[in-house]
Amino acid sequence: MQFDHVAVQVPDIAAALHWWRRLVPGTTVLYEDDTWRLIEAGGSRVAFVTADEHPDHLAYSVPGPELQRLAGEHGGEIASHRDGSRSFYLDAPGGHRLELIAYPDVVDEGAE
Repeated sequence: MQFDHVAVQVPDIAAALHWWRRLVPGTTVLYEDDTWRLIEAGGSRVAFVTADEHPDHLAYSVPGPELQRLAGEHGGEIASHRDGSRSFYLDAPGGHRLELIAYPDVVDEGAE
């Protein structure tokens, strides 16, 4: 399991990106669409999301088989995403959310 990104809800994704680019030189956009934008800034990945599409959360990446195991263990329902990744959310202490995610290039890692 490895830290992947933090996601924060913002009312205006373009304005959030503009602010981060001014604050953190070298900020790059890794992915963008109408409901979220993933950036790399200062060695960390941050997703700007809309409230009606995604919760605030911390995300950790795991291989596909581990995602399946953890979803079964915690009663999580795995969702498929437009980028080919799969994930599920867990409630964490303090009212926070945790996303466990497997990307296409590691979905079948460890599979025989």
